[in-house]
Amino acid sequence: MEPPEESKLGLEEAEEIVLRWDSTTSEEARDNMIFGGDRLEVDRYLNAVDRIQRSMSSVSISDDQAKVNSAIQIAMARLEDEFRNILLIHTTPIEADSLSDPSSSTHSAATSSGGAASADFEDDPDEDKDEEEILRRGDSSNSVSYRSTSSIREIDLIPSDAVIDLGSIAERMISAGYLRECIQVYGSVRKSAVDSSFRKLGIEKLSIGDIQRLEWDQLETKIRRWIRAAKVCIRIVFASEKKLCEQIFEGLGTAIDDACFMETVKGPAIQLFNFAEAISISRRSPEKLFKILDLHDALMDLIPDIDAVFESKSSESIRIQAAEILSRLAEAARGILSEFENAVLREPSRVPVPGGTIHPLTRYVMNYISLISDYKQTLNELIVSKPSAGSRYSGDPTTPDMEFAELEGKTPLALHLIWIIVILQFNLDGKSKHYKDASLVHLFMMNNVHYIVQKVKGSPELREMIGDDYLKKMTGKFRLAATNYQRATWVRVLYCLRDEGLHVSGSFSSGVSKSALRERFKTFNAMFEEVHRTQAMWLVPDSQLREELRISVSEKLIPAYRSFLGRFRNHIESGRHPENYIKYSVEDLENAVLDFFEGLPVSQHLRRRSQ
Repeated sequence: MEPPEESKLGLEEAEEIVLRWDSTTSEEARDNMIFGGDRLEVDRYLNAVDRIQRSMSSVSISDDQAKVNSAIQIAMARLEDEFRNILLIHTTPIEADSLSDPSSSTHSAATSSGGAASADFEDDPDEDKDEEEILRRGDSSNSVSYRSTSSIREIDLIPSDAVIDLGSIAERMISAGYLRECIQVYGSVRKSAVDSSFRKLGIEKLSIGDIQRLEWDQLETKIRRWIRAAKVCIRIVFASEKKLCEQIFEGLGTAIDDACFMETVKGPAIQLFNFAEAISISRRSPEKLFKILDLHDALMDLIPDIDAVFESKSSESIRIQAAEILSRLAEAARGILSEFENAVLREPSRVPVPGGTIHPLTRYVMNYISLISDYKQTLNELIVSKPSAGSRYSGDPTTPDMEFAELEGKTPLALHLIWIIVILQFNLDGKSKHYKDASLVHLFMMNNVHYIVQKVKGSPELREMIGDDYLKKMTGKFRLAATNYQRATWVRVLYCLRDEGLHVSGSFSSGVSKSALRERFKTFNAMFEEVHRTQAMWLVPDSQLREELRISVSEKLIPAYRSFLGRFRNHIESGRHPENYIKYSVEDLENAVLDFFEGLPVSQHLRRRSQ
């Protein structure tokens, strides 16, 4: 960095060159920049500074020493201004092309369209896009120089000729004892550039308290934006700032480049990580689990890059902060899962859902654990202990039993999911007791356990963790509930169609008691009409299950009614007003069964049989 011709320059001439560019005494010096003009003048000025610096050790007369010291101070003030000016004129917004992989298809698309370059880094509806495409939405204009084959993508923030000039100035300022001033100027300018990038990425200046006071729906949006922005900040913005420091201050002293780097990025880095820290220590609630896991996964993915970018001793605090946040996010996820289990067990609603349909709690819990299964890889690493379940020997009536010996070989996460299903069924069983109709109790449990089974079957990840053995056990439960419903409803109805009590025998005659038979038909009609009116309002939401249940009902009801009608209709039709007793044909009943479990009211009277 040493210009030529220095040896031919005298001390007085060197002092004159420095004084000529003293902006405190020369208007021309105030209006012009040395490094913005003739390169020969740049070389002459740097030669002059070198000559004066070298003379400091040899000047002995106090007057000469004072002149040299004054010249050095003037020169350093001037170089500080030049240093700042070079940084400012070359601190330009980062182009979109510089923030995308030049080998990717998205790079060429951005180049050809040109429309993405000025877009803000707003939320993208497609959250699964990789950061190469997302990064297209940045803003700046410099050449790209990739050093690493890892996820870090360094770009040249300042042109190479300007880097050389900055290095030349920094070398002389540091040599003259102006390291602190050099670092401060550098840090203030480059920090403004980093702040500008943060604004484009949507990273706001919020305190931990500000973040914790936000509503969760606002935070969800900010978490999505933070995850995308953090990847850009670590892998491109901070990494490129680190590279620039190395380029300018290389060889100028121990850890000077690290000092300038931290002067630039420490504040923004703390600002960046404060957001994740605020989320990690915020009040826990079930709806936060998945965004916390997203944050955890994103930060876990970034840790190697954070360690690489902040590798020096001076930046150790940043590495420690990131690692501690990661640990707190993991602990928050474990805590939320445990609290969710307790919330499912204690969910207090007592009002029965109309028609015995699927309870909102069932839908919520099963959708929740389906989402949990999507995070299986992460949670298998975080969840390492079994749930705090009851056992059949505990004697606690407020907690269901779960025997782990029957589930040997399951991961802790799988055991937690099974435990959630166990306590959900336990809670639902309690809620079913609020129905006054025993048939509806069983229909409610059938609907809800069937829904649980279908949700498990519909998720390959969830099914793999729950296992087919436990799935068969639950399938047996909802089938038993269906059987119990049919018994509770139809045993008493079908009881009307028995022969017992209809035959009479005596000394003069034997046969069928018409009065008993008429009463039997009237009782059947009344009971069936009541069941029809009531259970048409009940709901089986799953169409296949609804159809299977109707078929099962028909298979018991229709043959029994057909047989009873075949045996006894002549006795009724031979009497007066037979239509008052045989109100319905077999076809009428078949059609009536089709009204069952639709959750809709039906007309007060069944359609009468054809005459």
